[in-house]
Amino acid sequence: MALPIVVPDASVILKWVLSSDGETDTERALLLRTAIVQEQLQALVPSLWLYEVGNTLARRFPAQASPWLAALVKFGLPEAPFSDQWLRTALQLTEHCGSTFYDAAYHAVALVHNGQFVTADEGYVERAQNEGGIVLLADWKPPAALLKPRR
Repeated sequence: MALPIVVPDASVILKWVLSSDGETDTERALLLRTAIVQEQLQALVPSLWLYEVGNTLARRFPAQASPWLAALVKFGLPEAPFSDQWLRTALQLTEHCGSTFYDAAYHAVALVHNGQFVTADEGYVERAQNEGGIVLLADWKPPAALLKPRR
């Protein structure tokens, strides 16, 4: 049986390496990462994820950017292959939601692969909620197996 697909965007992936100081919903982002590591969910991201995350880390945290990016690359996030369907969907989302192509790219991966786009970007969720396949990180529900106490 195939695992449910989740598409975390840069706002979520960054929480995997940033200190929880000043970051909201870090615990939930780390639960998402744990669900991926424990193979309860399958991650899938557009290839631009590394450039978007790298841009933020290089500008805001230059001293830590290299080791943090290396750790994220080592994590091995599977990248969705380019397709005409993905491109059409991303362009439609950009137009319908008045968003950047970057935001729409993650959402399009989720829609094309029948997954769920998880983002901490409240504004995008507000604009795109009628398109489906999207959840705000704060509202994301971890798999039940993660919430069971270990013996």
